[in-house]
Amino acid sequence: MFHPELSHRERVLLALEHRETDRVPISMICSGINDPSSLERYLLDTRGIGTEEYFRPILDVVQVRPRYTGPPLRDGMDFWSVARKKISYGAGDYDEIAHHPLAGVESMDDLQNFPWPSPDWFDLDGIREQIKQVNADAEHCIMVKGGNIFETAWYMRGFERALMDLVTAPELIGCIMERVTDFYVAHTEKLLAVAGDLIDLVFTADDIGGQRGLLLSLGMWEEHIKPHHVRLNGVIHRYGARVIYHSDGAVMEAVPGLIGMGIDILQPLQFDAANMCPVNLKEKYGDRLCFEGGVSVQKTLPFGSPDDVRREVRERIAVLGRGGGYILGPAHSIQAGTPPENIVAMFDEAAKAP
Repeated sequence: MFHPELSHRERVLLALEHRETDRVPISMICSGINDPSSLERYLLDTRGIGTEEYFRPILDVVQVRPRYTGPPLRDGMDFWSVARKKISYGAGDYDEIAHHPLAGVESMDDLQNFPWPSPDWFDLDGIREQIKQVNADAEHCIMVKGGNIFETAWYMRGFERALMDLVTAPELIGCIMERVTDFYVAHTEKLLAVAGDLIDLVFTADDIGGQRGLLLSLGMWEEHIKPHHVRLNGVIHRYGARVIYHSDGAVMEAVPGLIGMGIDILQPLQFDAANMCPVNLKEKYGDRLCFEGGVSVQKTLPFGSPDDVRREVRERIAVLGRGGGYILGPAHSIQAGTPPENIVAMFDEAAKAP
């Protein structure tokens, strides 16, 4: 049964209960457009509207973020003391890590002297007003950030060093992840205590997949990383919110373990990676798991035609959206050079009622 007059929030929540809705929910979670100016020009030229006006009636999920009020941060540095600098890739750019603050740590004693962040460094009291402003024109599904535990650890430690630590210094990297988890658990609990009745999704992440398979063995992930997410997910569920978990790459092997650690929604569904099949994913796990993303940012959006994009959108909805349980979006950031007519084709096709 379809529901013709749904708010953005109602549409998402019904889908997450595995019920079909008036149209598939649409989002851009952990996504964006690397060169937004080309889309802005295209929309102004073809429709006389800008990107904000175009996306407002389409996107069902909106993320809110509490304002940082902690100690002043140096330019390019976040509250974990990780420094980034902007690297250009032609039409677009990325903020790449330029300094890993724990790269030189050799002992547990060194970790005690590190300036770990505090969950008190954020204005949580303002989050309800922020949500009120977001919902001023229509009620949206509200998402906040929970945490990316192993990723935050390697941002501080360095990627190769963190992977080596799992073998050569598991106590050290374990302590780093424990401190990271402590922060995210406390921060998330404080946030949900203030506005949990208005928050529907909590975004969590750890990229554990590459293009051809997992970045580490399944057993190593189960032993060293999964327990931290179990702890964080427990807090999220205690307040009635759902866990949306992000990992790029070929993660099919890890899906049973991800379900076991308490995720509700898997995203961003990189089906160009090895053994990532939407049909298999839905058939094997669609009764226990919801999905978000799935439209190719590696092939179809950048290199296909608008008809190719529309066809893929219809295929994703037919497979992943069967019986509900699916939020459509790009399978990560839309890269610079992607034809704007393809971006519009994706959202226009998804926004059509069945």
